[in-house]
Amino acid sequence: MVALIEGTRAPEIHLRDLQGDDHSVHAAVNGKKHAVVAFFKEGCPVCQLTAPFLERLHLKHPELPIFGVSQDDSESTREFVSMYGLSFPVLLDEALQSTVDYDLSNVPSIFLIGQDLTIEQTIVGFVKDDLESLHTIVGSETGTALFTDADEVPAFRPG
Repeated sequence: MVALIEGTRAPEIHLRDLQGDDHSVHAAVNGKKHAVVAFFKEGCPVCQLTAPFLERLHLKHPELPIFGVSQDDSESTREFVSMYGLSFPVLLDEALQSTVDYDLSNVPSIFLIGQDLTIEQTIVGFVKDDLESLHTIVGSETGTALFTDADEVPAFRPG
């Protein structure tokens, strides 16, 4: 699976969201400890499995900048956002430039970017332990786990 690895400088992502507002991932990290970028396609079953847990991460850490990066058109992306109740910004990468910059061959691909703009964690596919680790790294002050006993999810699902 190809994707940028830990220790690599995160390429800038400068894209528009569904409302047409510009977002810069590098600017979002400024003054924060971390930001999360999650690439996805609406028709990807593993992306569909992952989306609710990214939303849960966002709700548990509202101070953490999280960006979804859709490889689909705005209409398909809107349907995906609505279906999974995503409340974090979802950016449109219809030209796939950010996908190329991050060297992606699989989705979902999730990157934890540190304040020095270095990738601290790369998750390709659905990896329950890695998502739980991301939750801990960004500060699980609540002492709660990202996953509950009621979540019937696999430990791993490739993207």
